[in-house]
Amino acid sequence: MLRCPSPAKLNLFLHITGRREDGYHMLQTAFQLLDYGDELSFKLRNDKKIALTEQIDGVSLQDNLVWRAATALRELALSQGNKRICGVDIAIKKNLPLGAGLGGGSSNAATTLLALNSIWNCNFERSTLADLGVALGADVPVFVYGHSAWAEGIGEKLQPLELPERWFVVVHPAVHISTVKLFSNSELTRDCTPITIRGFRDGEPVSNVFEPIVCAQQPAVQNALEMLAKLASENCVGTDCGASGPAMTGTGSCVFLACESKQQAQNVQRELTDSMSAGEEVSVFIAKGVNHSPLNKVIETFRHCTI
Repeated sequence: MLRCPSPAKLNLFLHITGRREDGYHMLQTAFQLLDYGDELSFKLRNDKKIALTEQIDGVSLQDNLVWRAATALRELALSQGNKRICGVDIAIKKNLPLGAGLGGGSSNAATTLLALNSIWNCNFERSTLADLGVALGADVPVFVYGHSAWAEGIGEKLQPLELPERWFVVVHPAVHISTVKLFSNSELTRDCTPITIRGFRDGEPVSNVFEPIVCAQQPAVQNALEMLAKLASENCVGTDCGASGPAMTGTGSCVFLACESKQQAQNVQRELTDSMSAGEEVSVFIAKGVNHSPLNKVIETFRHCTI
């Protein structure tokens, strides 16, 4: 059995700079990988079946990105003459909330592609896996390449980015956000002036264009941002490299605050938890930002053990 981490990501900012003729929005963002996420386990079967040992509530098998990723990789391998493809049982331990802007589903798909590429001895390059992944979701390639990155285009043009490996407090208000509706919202800013990596590093102002719309629709998200802002001030949390105070990741609903140390993050987490009302549906976790995905080491170790 192979157990693999499936890390989360944060969007340190998210701009829309235009729209293509086919209707897709042109984006700019900085992906920060985290050392926190789900865990996937892979166990070979004696037949050809791809099976998920647990189902995610509200997600059919055909819509599950893990199953779709495994199926897509098997079809590609078989089309290129790989006859050694066997069945596999895949177990998913979910820690990340669904639809929260943390990239959980996309990360699960990428972990599946990388793990089965090794288990099945497909030996595809990561660029090939990324091409498979982008058909499943625009965020899949960043997890396939396994490095924090600067992204442009529709999110598929990636450039590795070395970021300060800070600690983050991440808050999840238990509200559902419809990404489709956000992209069609008439108040969405679609003409952000493009920013350069140098400008980002030098502290040029950045934002998440979806944040004001989500806050107007979901007071719980606005409340979470305000609580983090208050605690940041009280705990003297500084800002650097794009982290200009609390912000929302992706299209929400999670919001985050960058801290200089684990202790500082723990202090904010404790005070935030203590300030919550009884029965308030908000979850909080802390995680370290990392430039290299924790999955990379697992895949490399597995390869060396099977050579």
